[in-house]
Amino acid sequence: MLDSDLLAAAAAATGFMPADEGLALAEAVLAAPAGPILEVGSYLGKSTLYLAAAARPRGATVVTVDHHRGSEEHQPGWDYHDPGLVDPRVGLIDTLPGFRGTIAAAGAEDVVVAVVARAEQFARLWATPLAFLFLDGSHTDESAQRDLASWAPHLAAGGVLAIHDVFPDPADGGQAPYRIYRKALDSGDYTELTGRGSLRLLRREPSPRQER
Repeated sequence: MLDSDLLAAAAAATGFMPADEGLALAEAVLAAPAGPILEVGSYLGKSTLYLAAAARPRGATVVTVDHHRGSEEHQPGWDYHDPGLVDPRVGLIDTLPGFRGTIAAAGAEDVVVAVVARAEQFARLWATPLAFLFLDGSHTDESAQRDLASWAPHLAAGGVLAIHDVFPDPADGGQAPYRIYRKALDSGDYTELTGRGSLRLLRREPSPRQER
């Protein structure tokens, strides 16, 4: 069962997660093993609330990591730049106040732990096997590959890797998420689950060593 109030808040929040994909994301969390849920790429908290809608009924916590300076596509001159998100004191994007407002307004502060850091730096400090990993950070090749390399080793056997904005056809969107999806799937370490839209879901299989 998903938290209906948090689902409604997620649907109303600002962000780039379509409602059907957000619902599929939440349902995938419900079906995942028990354990920590971690999101790479918080932006203003829309997808975080979909994760929280599944975490709350499970008594789980969503950890979400973002430097909150915006991805490349959020910078001045890019298609998704929002001047209202620029902190005039430093002249840089700052999505943290908006994120905190989204989470507080939804009443989800008891479910969500926000970490302000670069994902690869925080990954070096993380030691607990993850039950669910959602990659939705910067969509450049360098960043996407770095996120996969930093966080996939923390995913427990049986855990679920979710990747957003996967578009096999370049005409539909950028290819960096598609390339890390293919890299994960082609590694032989994952079995694909049923996703929705641009959301791909992969279950990590036990390694031969773990099976012995």
